[in-house]
Amino acid sequence: MITLAYCKYFARYNRWQNESVYAAAAKLPDGTRKRNMGAYFKSIHGTLNHLLVADWLCLSRVSGEPSSIISLDQELYSDFEELTRARVSTDDRIDRLVNGLTPVRLAEFIAYRRLSGNRAEIVQPLSLALLQLFNHQTHHRGQVGTLLMQCGIDPGVTDLPAMPADFASPAFGL
Repeated sequence: MITLAYCKYFARYNRWQNESVYAAAAKLPDGTRKRNMGAYFKSIHGTLNHLLVADWLCLSRVSGEPSSIISLDQELYSDFEELTRARVSTDDRIDRLVNGLTPVRLAEFIAYRRLSGNRAEIVQPLSLALLQLFNHQTHHRGQVGTLLMQCGIDPGVTDLPAMPADFASPAFGL
């Protein structure tokens, strides 16, 4: 499935892109960030909030800790600065998780129930849960990028090869 190197690379990419998209979103007034623009989670703020919700769910499933999340559109922070701090803290948690992985742990199975829809138990390798975490981030950040462009803000380059070679996540450097 995926390797430790893949996880480390995508944790770096995830942080780089989150920093970029949050910096771009910070250029907008709060009302613009929160304006319903017809996206699935309505606004830039709502979509960024959803990404945090989903990451918290994934991290709780991986760690086996209980989650306070009750819906996929649950508003965690209405204040953008608080949302930004929580994003950085969550990226730190992702880095620590990835830094502590071993090949054996990556291959282990986790079990959880979906939050919505069919609530049947899902059993999957941890590697698949992490693949979903990183893929989900990319998917919704792409939506935020489109919304930012509609507001006249260029979120910057998102291509993997464009990530600066010296960009490091604090938990494990390059």
